[in-house]
Amino acid sequence: MKALRTLTAVLAMGLCFVSAAFAAPKAITVASDATWPPMEFVDANKKIVGFDIDFMTAVAKEAGLQVTFKNTAWDGIFAGVEAGQYDAIISSVTITPERQAKYDFTTPYVQIGQILVVPKAEKGTKIADLKGKKVGAQIGTTGAMEVKKVAGVELKTYDEVGLAFEDMAAGRIAGVVCDEPTAITYALQKKEYSSKFKIVGKSFTKEAYGIVVKKGNKDLVAQLNKGIAAVQKKKIDLQLKKKWQLK
Repeated sequence: MKALRTLTAVLAMGLCFVSAAFAAPKAITVASDATWPPMEFVDANKKIVGFDIDFMTAVAKEAGLQVTFKNTAWDGIFAGVEAGQYDAIISSVTITPERQAKYDFTTPYVQIGQILVVPKAEKGTKIADLKGKKVGAQIGTTGAMEVKKVAGVELKTYDEVGLAFEDMAAGRIAGVVCDEPTAITYALQKKEYSSKFKIVGKSFTKEAYGIVVKKGNKDLVAQLNKGIAAVQKKKIDLQLKKKWQLK
């Protein structure tokens, strides 16, 4: 009986430790790779801004959370949430089966697609039209994955998507694949590029963004989902889309 009681106590303590490890917090730190306008970027005042930042702020408010943002490079952003360096990621992260196997996601909050940007003189309208040429994308993104699928096109990856557009302006690559909102920002709204680039074709993937949380942290996912539902019910997300010129 004593052994059974001891075993029961140990199991109870273990459950307490697991519960404590993922207890719903009152304040969270959220990572974002602020190089992806209009979703997340650093403004002239060195402040992280964008749709994702405003959306996460609204979600946190509705969920009763205080949120702090941490600008984090994309190539290490997922490892950081696994290591507990921050609680979540909001950074235009597409929900994919591969990522869901490693991390937990909230409900989707934005629907987007990949699209191709090329120099205005380019006649091609899809990635396959650029065979024998180089096409750029940010490393580890779904845009890069799409370029990899096309035989005869060489993928060139970049730590930041802005570097890909710089290379295309210099004539070193023939196209850039990225999320449509970011393509619009670079090709149509940036003064240095609007006379040089064009968006061709229509978005050719259907993707959804979600907020990323460490695998197993169901309490935080539930809190964030509650906040997302409230933001969507109050149509705050539609106001933010209008502010940031999202479709």
